[in-house]
Amino acid sequence: MHPAPSICPICGESLTITRLHCRSCDTSLEGHFFAGRLAQLSAAQLEFVEIFLLCEGKIKAVEERLNISYPTVRARLREVIAAMGYEPAAEVEEGALLSETERRRVLDDLAEGRISLDDALTVLRGR
Repeated sequence: MHPAPSICPICGESLTITRLHCRSCDTSLEGHFFAGRLAQLSAAQLEFVEIFLLCEGKIKAVEERLNISYPTVRARLREVIAAMGYEPAAEVEEGALLSETERRRVLDDLAEGRISLDDALTVLRGR
């Protein structure tokens, strides 16, 4: 079976599912059905979502699996969020995000008592 298209190849508008059929008992349902937000994604976006889920949402794992950078993973994730009809969260200021190494250093400093919890939270939140 082929995946159902969600965009009209003629005018570019969204398609509506109007008929469902059971191959087992030959029952058919007609009406207007919504396929869900995931049906609005392109094949490339769906592939990204599948990989993101397989990596359990760990951006570092997605980076490695797709051989792309952190900013590219974030950009694709924001694109998927928008394509599903949601408003992506506001971008964090440039440079405010910590690398994995910096984050681990802050957590190690906290564990060793070199910094306070408040100081660690401030750094981790990018303030």
